[in-house]
This record gives sequence, structure tokens and C-alpha cells, in this order.
Amino acid sequence: MQKTELLAPAKDKQTAITAIKSGADAVYIGAVNFGARQAAGNSLDDIKEVVDFAHKFYVKVHVTINTILTDEELLRAKELIKKLYEIGVDAIIVQDTGILELAVRGELPPIPIHASTQCDNRTLEKVQFFDKTGVSRVILARELSLLEIENICSNVNCEIETFIHGALCVSYSGQCYLSASIGGRSANRGECAQPCRKKYTLVDEDGNIIAKDKHLLSLKDFNASKYLKNLVDAGVKSFKIEGRLKDENYVKNVVAFYREKLDKISEKTSSGKIFCDFAPDVKKSFNRGFTEYFLNGREKCFNFDSPKSLGEKLGKVKQTGHDWFEIDFTEKSNKAEDILSPQDGLCFKDKGCLVNKVAGNKIYPNKMEGISTGTIIYRNFDAKFDRQLKNSKIKRQIGVSFIFENGVLKAVDEDNNSVTMQISGDLAKNHDKMKETFVTQMNKTGESDFYVNEVKIDTELPFLPVSQINSIRREILEKLMATRLKNYKREIQTPLKYAKFPVDTVDYRANVNNAAAKSFYENCGSRVTEFSFESAPQQNAELMRTKHCLKYAFNMCKSPKKLYLIDEKGKKYKLEFDCKNCQMVIKHA
Repeated sequence: MQKTELLAPAKDKQTAITAIKSGADAVYIGAVNFGARQAAGNSLDDIKEVVDFAHKFYVKVHVTINTILTDEELLRAKELIKKLYEIGVDAIIVQDTGILELAVRGELPPIPIHASTQCDNRTLEKVQFFDKTGVSRVILARELSLLEIENICSNVNCEIETFIHGALCVSYSGQCYLSASIGGRSANRGECAQPCRKKYTLVDEDGNIIAKDKHLLSLKDFNASKYLKNLVDAGVKSFKIEGRLKDENYVKNVVAFYREKLDKISEKTSSGKIFCDFAPDVKKSFNRGFTEYFLNGREKCFNFDSPKSLGEKLGKVKQTGHDWFEIDFTEKSNKAEDILSPQDGLCFKDKGCLVNKVAGNKIYPNKMEGISTGTIIYRNFDAKFDRQLKNSKIKRQIGVSFIFENGVLKAVDEDNNSVTMQISGDLAKNHDKMKETFVTQMNKTGESDFYVNEVKIDTELPFLPVSQINSIRREILEKLMATRLKNYKREIQTPLKYAKFPVDTVDYRANVNNAAAKSFYENCGSRVTEFSFESAPQQNAELMRTKHCLKYAFNMCKSPKKLYLIDEKGKKYKLEFDCKNCQMVIKHA
């Protein structure tokens, strides 16, 4: 089977460790600066702890440096990259081409460089460009179809990474300037205020209201689990879960879910067996409803009613009383109390409530507002499942076999790392009893990083008290772990070089924010006509380009009328439509 990487998000050290225990082959985490999630920064000391823990299982650690940088910040980023390399980080994820310029000049250590999705990697030509420069990996735009992904994978040599789960940016990544335009909080600088999750009114050129106070730019969450086999067959190397701001329980559940699925169709790139004590279910973690987005054609990828978590659909209200209601459950059950429990969170349309009590089929919420016959009810917080996740003892351990022969104990792990220990002493008088005791004690790896596949005794053992056997087990496993870490294969970035950029000129949408980035484009044969939107905002700029189309959403594809968005403060935005490519553009009116 093909080897693939499950790549998990981590907002902090503990979440990273949880992701690794839950089955991640790699984690991506932000450093203290220059990450696209400014609220998810981590110290070098914490990242070093993550690296040390990850490498025991041959799990990789990627660090995000995926914002655009000023000249002064680029100098600081260069020093940060050097330190990240020194502490063993496996790769950096970058957006700013100034970092690529430093790499070409030989000013960076040989740490693998991944071209972030923020680089707007939505065409074969763009990915081929990065491939020719020598970057180790390109992270694709989320908007691509299976056919487009397969075509890219078939025509490049670098690794390809795709998103498979989590929140969706409505704009092509790296091409959203709406937040920066509204309040100076740039998505390209890790400060996005998420205006796409706000309410808007859609009107036509005559002032007719098509939709009022709806979340018109808010998308459902991505779930590509149905297409994992297709993506593996297409040649995708890494499968990325979004969520560097998500909590530990979310990461635990989602990573375990995808670990189970990927294990059926591919081999993991890391080591160890996952011992999971719960049944992972992504419907029970935060989600806005799921979409497969554009993987297999266009679908209803939006949720205009609410940007909040929907969770799992339960069914329709069939009966109500003064302070209770009953649900006709989608998944049949005799009683509501078999499905729901106190403190569960329910939602419907843009409202919600908590379950106070369940008796038979009757559900008693903390408020009845908005609940009527026919209302579709979702559970966005499963109290029992949440407790199960919090109390979970999920763990990851490396398989090891012990072989004793002629006074030598050998330990071999699942990656064929091995160590030996000499064991001497007078032969045991009762060999069978000694063998039984030795096998029993060597199997007691408990909460260590190893579990035992077998203990093989080929010759007679010396007499060993239980305490000595335990000491032998601990010592040989420590030696084995030291050998594992010594044999960890760290990938090296080959020298980067200039390549011909697909177009001859680039404007603000290239996000050039420093002199080195400008030099890189020009050395690649493309003239920079404008610096970044963040450095010089322009009135007529595209504030967002998206494949989410409001004409399509409201069955207006053939309408010639001009459309506008009006936000909650009365600000008006003009919509333009590139129907040939099925894209929508937002500009200032």
C-alpha cells in the first residue's frame, strides 16, 4: 500500500501531543511569530518538547511561518528558521516569497520548505512553478476537484498536500483582503477578523432585497472522508486537518477518526499502534454542517442561517408541550433518553437551548423559544461524548519483540531498530517457572512508549528475581528508544533555484511585502507592478475572489442584474461574476 501522511493541527504543546497519541503522522504548529493564526503561537521551548515527543514515533513537526513579512520581520524570520532547524523541526510552511529568496541565496539552513495554501496554489502551472524552484511540498487550494488534484499530482515531482477536514475560507487562500479593508486586520498577516461569518443583505441594482440579514459568505465545514481512497490513488502525499484554534477534544476525535479510515487504504508514515478507547465520530465535534466542496462537482456548500456549530442532525419536532417537546429521530430509537442526556446542547435555525431533563420521549429544555412542530433539531454538544473524550486514555505505543539466546537479550522494534543486553548468572533450577516469570514481567510495559509483540526464549535463562527483570526491561527499552532517536531520518531541503513564473507581471495579489520577495519574482522573470494590499490599500482592488457564487446559490445564473452585498453597518460591496470560471469577486461599491 502507498504511504500517506495524516497531518494534524496543534494550537499548543498539549494539543500537539494529543494529536500524536491519536494517530497523526505529522503535526503543524505556530511559532511565537509569523503564523497565519496569530492567536496560536508557541515558544521555542514548547516546540522543542513537541519535536522530542514526536520523533519517538517518527512523527514530523511542521512550523507555520505563513504570513507576509516586512523587511525587518524577514530578518527576524530568518533567525527563527535557523533556531527551528537547530531544535529539530522537520519543515516550515511559508507564504512569503522573500523566504524563498533567502533560500536561493543560501541564507537558510536545509530545512524542508512547504509552499502554503496561502500561496494560492490552484493551477497546475502555479504548482509546477514551485516544483521547479525545488520546494519539498506544495499545499493545494481547497477549491480543486479530484480530477484537478490528480492532474497536478501526475505532473510534478514534489509532494502534494491537500486539506481533508475543517473550516473553509470562502476566498481563495491568500486572496482575501476583506478583513484588512474593513478594519486593518489582514488575513495575510494572521489577523483575520472573519467578516465572512457576519450577516449581509443581498440586493439587486434596483434595490430589491433577495436575502436579508443572512450569513451569505459563511460556508459549511469540509469533510473529504468519502474521497480518501480517490485522493490516495490520485497521488496525494499528505492529508491535512484544519484547526489550529480548535481544542484538544476536537483534535483527538477528528485525528482518531481519520486515522481509522486511512489505515484501511494506506500505510502511515510514522510508527506505533493507536490504542483508542472511544468510537471517533466527527459529527459530534464542532462543525457547521459538512460539505465535500468542489471535489466532485458543485454542491450546496453554504449555510446562510448560522456560522455556529450545527453538530449532528437528530430529527424533526413532532410534538410540543408547555415546557417539553418530542423528536421524530432520524436514527430510530424507542426513547429520547436513549439518545439525549442532560446538558446536551441543541440548535435549530439560528437559535439554541440546553437539555435540562429527558424522560421517556419528552425532552425538557432550558427554554422553548423557537421550538415548534416541524423544526429540525441538531445536537451541537454531546455532553456524554465530551466527557468520554476528556476522560479518554488514548495512547500510542511502538511494537517491540524480545529474543533471549545464549545469555543475550535482544529488543527489536517495528522499524527494525535493535539493541542487545548481556544477561549473566547461574541457570535457573526450574527453567519453565523462570521462563513464565520472565515472559510475564517483560510484557509489563504499562504506560511506556512500547507494547510487546512477543517474548521469545531460545535458550535457558539464568535465575533472575522479578525486580531484576523489571530493571532489565526498563534499561533495554531506554536503550532502544535512544537508538530509535539516533536513527531518525531527517529530510534535507535541496537547494532552491529560480524558475520562470507563469505570468510576466504580478500586482498586489502576489502579496509582495518586502524587497526580497520583489527580487524573487523579478529573478523568476515576473515584474512586480504593485506591492501588497496591506502596504498600500487600493479602492478598486478585489477584496475577495471565491468559487462560492451567490448567483448560483439563489438560482440567478442567467440574470443580467447587478448584485450588491450590504453589511450590518450599511457598507455596500459590488459583486462581479466570472461565469466562465464560476467565480465571484467582491469589491468596494
